[in-house]
Amino acid sequence: MKNFVLLSLVLLSISASAQTIPSADEQLAASVLALPEELRAGAGVLGYGEDGKLKELRKGTGDMICLASDPKAARFSASCYHKDLEPYMARGRELTAQGISGNARNENYRWKEIKEGKLKMPKEPRMLYVLSGKNYDAASGKVIEGSVRWVIYVPYATAESTGLSTKSKRGEPWLMDAGTPGAHIMITPTAPPPAAK
Repeated sequence: MKNFVLLSLVLLSISASAQTIPSADEQLAASVLALPEELRAGAGVLGYGEDGKLKELRKGTGDMICLASDPKAARFSASCYHKDLEPYMARGRELTAQGISGNARNENYRWKEIKEGKLKMPKEPRMLYVLSGKNYDAASGKVIEGSVRWVIYVPYATAESTGLSTKSKRGEPWLMDAGTPGAHIMITPTAPPPAAK
């Protein structure tokens, strides 16, 4: 009986840690939904292999890169950004993998490295689209309870240089991280669209 209980606990632990990785085609189809339709075909896509590690699923022919939703996450979240932001985004992923997140990830590393010339960041505005929702329904090709957040990176922009508020208000553009290398305009929809039928 003791061995049976021990074996049951081991099997339960293994099954709890197991994750289902969507197919490359499903990850590709879901991640590009964050983009306007005319940008989807040329976007490069980063997604997850069977080992759970991030890899290139499709080489891009356009200016955008999409990052598939992390299969370990409780909710769906895919993002697509201009290829000039890839060094900044890749560095963010590296730091997160090291357990460094939040303000420390930016203030102590990425922004500091940009100022020191060690990390490349475009000087002109660059776009990021984030599609979030409950989950992705492969049968309908839609994100359930999904909504898109628009982000425009404008390094070193301030409230004075843009005329934007630095206070968050749903449905209105505002400036986050003003005056820093990671300054960006956030636009969050007023309400998510209805769930897919």
